[in-house]
Amino acid sequence: MINLASIPRDRVGFGTRVTLEDADTGEEKVFRLVMPEEVDAPQGRISAGSPVGQALVGRQVNDEVVIRTPAVTRTYLVIKLRTIHDPDE
Repeated sequence: MINLASIPRDRVGFGTRVTLEDADTGEEKVFRLVMPEEVDAPQGRISAGSPVGQALVGRQVNDEVVIRTPAVTRTYLVIKLRTIHDPDE
């Protein structure tokens, strides 16, 4: 069970859909933080415990994020986020 009151409204947390811009290429990537059993990396659904998730948790719009994976290190800018508190678009 998840306590919605503990999920931030202005930063990345569980359920957040976050849009990142690659600092080198300008390419946008979208991720959503989900429960471990819902992870689907090709669809951008990642857990908070993954390397990408750990780098994103607590970040806000305009924050720079360095994501390190076993294969590569990349720098991104958080350009948009939508938490589970935000109304559907």
